[in-house]
Amino acid sequence: MDDLNVSIAFFFLAVGVCQVLGWFSRRLLSPGAHGCLAREFAASLQLCMSCLELRMLMEIGPWGGGFGLDVVLTLLFLLSAVHSASFAGASANPSVSLQEFLILQSSLAATAAELLAQVVGTGTGWAVTRFYWSWELSQLHFIQNLIAPECSSSIRASLPLAAFVEGSCSFLFHLVLLKVRQSHPLYRVPVLAATVTFLTYTAGPFTGAFFNPALAAASTFHCSGNSLWDYIQVYWLGPLAGMLAALLLFQGNIPRLFQKNLLYSHKSKYKVPKAKVTAPAEGDKPQWKRKGGKSSSEPRA
Repeated sequence: MDDLNVSIAFFFLAVGVCQVLGWFSRRLLSPGAHGCLAREFAASLQLCMSCLELRMLMEIGPWGGGFGLDVVLTLLFLLSAVHSASFAGASANPSVSLQEFLILQSSLAATAAELLAQVVGTGTGWAVTRFYWSWELSQLHFIQNLIAPECSSSIRASLPLAAFVEGSCSFLFHLVLLKVRQSHPLYRVPVLAATVTFLTYTAGPFTGAFFNPALAAASTFHCSGNSLWDYIQVYWLGPLAGMLAALLLFQGNIPRLFQKNLLYSHKSKYKVPKAKVTAPAEGDKPQWKRKGGKSSSEPRA
C-alpha cells in the first residue's frame, strides 16, 4: 500500500498547486479573457495530472500494487467531485466549451481562448506527470517508466465501435451536464462525479473512456497501434458528435446555428377563447359573441 500512498500524496499536491494557481488568477487577473485563460489552464492541469496517475494505477495497480479496480474507481469519484466543486467556472474539456458556444453562453473569442488554455494546460500536465514519474518514488512508477516508451493504443475495439463508444459516453455526459448545470452544487457535483465514474467503468475496457479530446490527445495519441486519423475519429469526432446529439435532444435545436425547434413544439397551456360572429338579422349590425359568454345588444350607459 506504500505505492498507493505515494499516488494519493501526488493527488493532494496536484490539487493544492492548481487551487493556488486558481486563487492567484482570481486575485490578480481581471474576470475577462485573462481570468478565463488562467482558470482553464489550472483546471486542465489538475485534470490531466490526476487522470494520468489514475490511468497508471488502473493499468498497473491490479498486478503490480495489489489493489483492485474498486480502489481506483473510488479515487476517480472523489477526484471528479473535487474537480467539479473547485473549478465550477471552468470546463477543462473542449467539447464542453464548444457546447457553451453553441448555446450562446460564450463568444467566439472566449471559446478560442478557453480551447488554447486547455491545450496548454493539458500539455503541461502531461510533461509534469512524466517528470514526476521519472523520480520513481514507487515501484509502480518504475514499472511505468519501463513500459512508457512502448505504450499501446487505448482503442481495444474495432474503429466504428470505438467511435460509437466515445460518442455514447459524450452523449450521456453532456445530457447529464445540460440537465444539472443550473442545479445546486450539492446535487450537481456528486451527479457529475457518479456519471464520470460509471462511464469510465463501463467503457474503459473499449477506449479508455476519455470523452475529452484534449485529455485523450495527451494520454494516448503518442502510443503505437493506431494512426493519427484513427485517434481523431475516435477521440475527437466521436465526442463532438455525441455532444451535438445531446444538445439537439435536450433543446430540440442548436441556438448558434438555427432558432427553429426541430423536435419540440412549444404550446401554451392557456387557451385563448375565440370570438365568433352570429348571423345578423336583416337591418341589424353583426353581433360578436364569445364562447361561454352571452352577447348583449343593450346600449351601455
